[in-house]
Amino acid sequence: MRILIVKLSSLGDVIHTFPVVQDLRGHWPGARIDWVVERGFAPLVQSCEGVARVIPCELRRWRRAPWSATTRAEWRDFRRELQREAYDLVIDLHGLSKSALMAWLARLAPGGRRVAMANRTEGSSYEAPTRWVAHQVIRLEPHVHALVRGRQLCAQAIGYTLPPLRHGLAACRPAPSQGAGAIAANEVLLVHGTSRDDKCWPLAHWVELGHRLVQHGARVGLVHGSAPEEERSRQMAEAIGPGAQVWPRMALDQLAHRMAGCAGVVGVDSGLSHLAVALDLAHVQIYNFDTAWRTGPLNEPGHAPRQCSAYGHPTPSVEAVWQAWGAMRAASLGWAAGASREGAA
Repeated sequence: MRILIVKLSSLGDVIHTFPVVQDLRGHWPGARIDWVVERGFAPLVQSCEGVARVIPCELRRWRRAPWSATTRAEWRDFRRELQREAYDLVIDLHGLSKSALMAWLARLAPGGRRVAMANRTEGSSYEAPTRWVAHQVIRLEPHVHALVRGRQLCAQAIGYTLPPLRHGLAACRPAPSQGAGAIAANEVLLVHGTSRDDKCWPLAHWVELGHRLVQHGARVGLVHGSAPEEERSRQMAEAIGPGAQVWPRMALDQLAHRMAGCAGVVGVDSGLSHLAVALDLAHVQIYNFDTAWRTGPLNEPGHAPRQCSAYGHPTPSVEAVWQAWGAMRAASLGWAAGASREGAA
């Protein structure tokens, strides 16, 4: 069974698709799963267990100069790579015209089929061509978590029951023998950057939270993905003091490996916060809008939550986030102690 997943961007949406790969592997252990994605996210997708081949595209850049010689040459190379294999199943989990084009261009094996969403869900973009090129479309409940949407589509299209949630980033996490050391390092990463200003948390709030973390023995890490975010990280580090450090900018796969050794993450609703969830870190996700039901952390039933959202209008208070962090950190330490006992046994 050869399967192609089409999920091009953005970072959070790509991460929300990782469990689909694990579900498909569970149903078809011998399946070969390839993935079409924007080049910037390709290294992280390659880190996902079960992804055999990543086919990077650069639609965002190509659209800026569609008729240039460079774009035409790169498009020909991409199309050749996309059509190198014939697929039994092509799954469009993006739901836009650009992903419909990718699904349509992909080469099908005899009897192969294309699957896509039949409708839009709340808070997510959707365009009709995604269902025009599909052999099978799946109607989904409109009020559905972004992480669950793709999983339900595949389960209904193929016919299996959803297994326990797994993201498949175990390769990024420290080995069990290193777990205690990683937690003892006690570095808490603050993810303050986001593509939307109205999702940001006030700078003064970050500084106060950083002071509290340092006063309780933690070190503070600060990440950035742009020049303005880097400047804000440096302002925060200077205000927090010696216990804070600005991380260098790095590729997503390298960032995931470094994040995996942290004691946990506090962040706004952004791709890196969703990466913290996928890495199963202690995590508090900050929301200025009541949309955590759609993108916030999901915890498995029967387990103490180690990840949660903190919502407030116009923004949650430092005290609310601090209390949430304390609860998630305590749950994380309890989980780590239990895992160590199991390993010793």
